[in-house]
Amino acid sequence: MGRTKNHRGQGIGATDPAPVWAEWSDEQLLDLRMCDLDLRLEGTFYQEPIAQLSRELAARRLTFRPHFWISDEWFTPDGVPGIAVPFYLAHPRLAKLEATQMLEVEGGTRDWCMRILRHEAGHAIENAYLLRRRRRRQKLFGRSSQPYPEYYTPRPYSRSFVRHLDVWYAQSHPDEDFAETFAVWLDPHSLWKERYRGWPVMKKLDFMDRLMGELAGTTPVVTGRQLLDPLPRIYKTLRDHYEEKRKHYGIGRTPSYDTDLKKLFSDGPAYAKNPSAAEFLRRTRKEIRRRVAEWTGEYQYTIDQVLEGMIERCQASKLHLTQHKEQAKLDFAILLTVQTMNYLHSGRHKVAL
Repeated sequence: MGRTKNHRGQGIGATDPAPVWAEWSDEQLLDLRMCDLDLRLEGTFYQEPIAQLSRELAARRLTFRPHFWISDEWFTPDGVPGIAVPFYLAHPRLAKLEATQMLEVEGGTRDWCMRILRHEAGHAIENAYLLRRRRRRQKLFGRSSQPYPEYYTPRPYSRSFVRHLDVWYAQSHPDEDFAETFAVWLDPHSLWKERYRGWPVMKKLDFMDRLMGELAGTTPVVTGRQLLDPLPRIYKTLRDHYEEKRKHYGIGRTPSYDTDLKKLFSDGPAYAKNPSAAEFLRRTRKEIRRRVAEWTGEYQYTIDQVLEGMIERCQASKLHLTQHKEQAKLDFAILLTVQTMNYLHSGRHKVAL
């Protein structure tokens, strides 16, 4: 899935007993090597979502169960019938650090975690039964040999793909299309027959339904329990990890925002006594960022990089509000959405995988 290596808080429970680093400051924690976290899956936030995934597979009469291990991100390696889950959901202190470093905790709620697990289970079951070799699968979804793009440009209104994870992720690669379709099929609450009735994607969903019916009660072909990049073998520090991650999802250049900002705010003397635009945006930053993330499906960290650049320009240009605060907040959120999407959808910066 997105923010993963396929080849991407709230409600997070703690392990017991508490590790020594649980009381450390962020600065201390960032200098810890990932291999020294010494985490286990048992007794963590993951326990119930993994159990729920097993129940959903059983309800479909599938005997396959993926194996799980802790790594640096969500991913399912090619050819492996198992799922790597990120370290930060295994302890609330690490989830707090993730939120501080990346402004959100991917998979940090029960619903969000289940959506990701169903998606990764789609990759894992495809590996377990060698489904990529099937001609019908290749015809409907495309070939797995197609290279993964570093970025892709979604088509938001396409009805040839299911809509499950954010940013129309099924459109990024044939393997992601298969995994997303499987996730929608598996979800007991998706109501896919009603939701997608009349859409071209129903061919894929009907195929998935028939294919999984065929696999029901059968033993997987691939049963190995390989682990790729397990946490005990990752020797980089948390600081290095987050520097790499922010670089991947961040903004690499600073566009000019001045013209658009001066349409919304003003440096005119008539507004000099009104609140500073920069201070207003700093106070409402989290709310605006969250709203734009909901509208666009983009990573909050990416949105925040654009937002920071716009705040800096407001301060440098000495801009002030010209209208009621609530209206200014809405208008700026719209402007931020446009600026973010225009940037990501131009040049090489599309949606990062």
